[in-house]
Amino acid sequence: MSERIVVVGGTSGIGLAVAQRQLKEGREVVVTGRDAGRLAAALEKLGDGASGAGVDARDEEATRAFFAGLERVDHVVVAVTGATAAGPFRSISAGALREAAEGKLLAQTIAAQAALEVLRPDGSLTFVTAGSAGAAIPGTAGLAAVNAAVEAMVPVLAVELAPARVNAVSPGIVDTPWWDWLDAEARQQTFDAYARTAPVGRVGRPEDIADAIAYLIDAGFTTGTVLSVDGGSRLRPAGL
Repeated sequence: MSERIVVVGGTSGIGLAVAQRQLKEGREVVVTGRDAGRLAAALEKLGDGASGAGVDARDEEATRAFFAGLERVDHVVVAVTGATAAGPFRSISAGALREAAEGKLLAQTIAAQAALEVLRPDGSLTFVTAGSAGAAIPGTAGLAAVNAAVEAMVPVLAVELAPARVNAVSPGIVDTPWWDWLDAEARQQTFDAYARTAPVGRVGRPEDIADAIAYLIDAGFTTGTVLSVDGGSRLRPAGL
């Protein structure tokens, strides 16, 4: 019997790349997403071996019902995200920060809690955070706060939930639809600036993060780790 993996937020970007990679690994893949259109498109792209459900991870009751219906899960990747809460600290509204926290911190927490009811005892749970948690980039305080909160749970849960393994990947800038909140020119400027800073000379691709998550899923002696996947950008101060 092949292993089953659930990718919460697996209908686009990093989540979809994870689903595609795990299908190639021979696992049965179940993806979730809030948008019915994206879910249908993702399932068509994934093809055989994949199934999905329209679930809003912020909805605790719906998320618990979804996982309860699966009966058995070997691995869970929580890739769901929310609003940006980006901008100068002075201008971040309480509403924007609350929406960002609900879309990521709360949604990822709800999904992880629900998954525990069906996750095999020695399975794995992998969160997707963001490099903003430790990058100290002006204008990202809201992003940093939300992602750092998720990362802070990882070592605690690795001990509390053992023998299940709990890890996270912390991506740098990755070319995904998450960046659609910027207009095309601003988005390209952001990508170009990051590429000049990162030693690898480019922004990330969803497949880069999927590769890192594949490692964490299969690395049976790795837990409590937040793995930076940022092209080395953390090694150089911004502007160099």
